[in-house]
Amino acid sequence: MPQTLSLGCIADDFTGATDLANNLVRAGMRVVQTIGVPATPLDSEIDAVVVALKSRTIAPQEAVQQSLAALSWLKSQGSRQIYFKYCSTFDSTPQGNIGPVTEALMDAMGTDYTIATPAFPDNKRTVFKGYLFAGDGLLNESGMQNHPLTPMHDSNLVRVMQAQTKRKVGLIDYSVVARGAEAVSERIAQLKSEGVGVAIVDAISNEDLMRLGEALKDMPLVTAGSGVAIGLPQNFGITPSEKSSALPPAAGLQAVVSGSCSVATNAQVQAFIAAGLPALAIDPLSISSGKDVVSEALAWAKPLLPSKPVLIYSTAEPAAIKAVQNQLGVEAAGALVERTLAAIAKGLVAAGVRQLVVAGGETSGACVQALGITQMQIGPQIAPGVPWCFAKPGDTPLHITLKSGNFGAEDFFTKAFTLLA
Repeated sequence: MPQTLSLGCIADDFTGATDLANNLVRAGMRVVQTIGVPATPLDSEIDAVVVALKSRTIAPQEAVQQSLAALSWLKSQGSRQIYFKYCSTFDSTPQGNIGPVTEALMDAMGTDYTIATPAFPDNKRTVFKGYLFAGDGLLNESGMQNHPLTPMHDSNLVRVMQAQTKRKVGLIDYSVVARGAEAVSERIAQLKSEGVGVAIVDAISNEDLMRLGEALKDMPLVTAGSGVAIGLPQNFGITPSEKSSALPPAAGLQAVVSGSCSVATNAQVQAFIAAGLPALAIDPLSISSGKDVVSEALAWAKPLLPSKPVLIYSTAEPAAIKAVQNQLGVEAAGALVERTLAAIAKGLVAAGVRQLVVAGGETSGACVQALGITQMQIGPQIAPGVPWCFAKPGDTPLHITLKSGNFGAEDFFTKAFTLLA
């Protein structure tokens, strides 16, 4: 591993990691994503490493421990700047994990100031006056208020972050960002003098992110969604290049596994079905009753795979999810579905699937771990925040994409495969 690694990144879930890596690749960086903290150094000639953790919804102390382990490894690889990546919906709870991890990283790095912004305008996530918008509405009116694990009822990020951190939280608003990097730097100095340790930053366009990126050149730790990533490679003298996203040719059967229950993924499931393509719904109550849902799903899929892509999903509307959670418990229901979909994904690959779409952050984490994937090469973008990736679990070539629940247009599931044809 070269000791001049430009950027070392820690992502709190697997889809978020590929989202971040996608933006870095588009900006010209050569990127490798690891699943968890590697046991050994990487030997690739790369500009950035994204360590993907499954820490978004675990206990805060455990998320802190995993993140500090990732930091230690990244520093050993010569990372010049550290980037802690969380979701563009900033979803968390009053206990964390965004705040506790941010503070732990700051303490470990000996830095007294950082910024926080989930802004990603390409995916209609913008921050204005400290409020997070999803599309044209506030986050807490976007469907995120119904998230089964991390419901968001407040769009004021200063309040949300302050509830999670002991450090004082401030704001760098749009009027400052619009004036450019120098104005941002001056505002940072002012906030530091006022005892602020973390500042939420407004951004409503990619131009804002580019200006912000320039101002962050010498900041040891950056915390953000994936949007800020488009403005950082310029600080290392890197420019966009098609070579950075090149993957080996794709072949093999095609399948989709979806565990996300977001509004966007619900629409994508319905669009796939409306296109006349085969889809099978997984019932969590059938799993809990002891029914061999995995074998039944694979038996259904195998005859269909040679002629068309198939979709196996547990995606459902909020009312249906709530009913299942009431019977099984929130954590138990989620874990049950994740394990089942991961086992199905593993069976699909064993059956010859070599192009696999996985929807949902928790589902993606479970599937990647079940498949034994430890490292992925980041390829071309399917939709903002979602690239194709390439891995070789057990020497099996596999093109895989890990889609955050909220990302992608309605035709995402079918469009994805056309980009590999």
